Amino acid sequence: MKEPDGVVHLVDDDRSFRIAAERLLRGHGFVVHGFAAADQLLAAISADTRGCVIADLRMPGMNGLELQEALARAGSRLPIVFLTGAADIASTVRAMRSGAEDFLEKRCPEAHLVAAVQRALERDASARAERERLQALRARFQALSRREREVLSHVLRGRMNKQIAADLGIHERTVKLHRTAMTTKLAVHSGAELVRLAQAAGLLDGDGTTFPNGK
Repeated sequence: MKEPDGVVHLVDDDRSFRIAAERLLRGHGFVVHGFAAADQLLAAISADTRGCVIADLRMPGMNGLELQEALARAGSRLPIVFLTGAADIASTVRAMRSGAEDFLEKRCPEAHLVAAVQRALERDASARAERERLQALRARFQALSRREREVLSHVLRGRMNKQIAADLGIHERTVKLHRTAMTTKLAVHSGAELVRLAQAAGLLDGDGTTFPNGK
């Protein structure tokens, strides 16, 4: 069964607070999964899990900041909203530098929590859509043959067919055939469009001259 989008993964060892927060968030239309400890959350999710995390900063065992680090090591990109009963500047700075969406006190107005969760879910959806777009774009380049990738590498450096043929030790007519096949597979119609597509796929080095084979 496909996991719904926009799941809020709530981690708090305080059962009464967790139940109250779950009720509040569900009342605003969110799907909520509650956990009493950080390790329970880590055991229940994967790198593909959607949504966001609300985590208590101070918990027995693994605390909120340690959970944030563990999620990063596991390849999870879930945005995190931290809740705490006793905030401190050092923890706030550390959490935000590591990419936390927000850092709220537990007694904050419920509207602040709801707004933070909504931002976190929107951030997750936007980042996921961008990753899927990039993956689909790179798949188009993966469809190229090894020789087509070699030709493409030279084309992106602005080399002419005759130069490419000499470098690769093939006939110029063969280079033209590879270029035609390559542009057809990539659905581009000009050199400028080809460069823009390669840049969008993240397949050019910083100097914009080399197409990395194997990507």
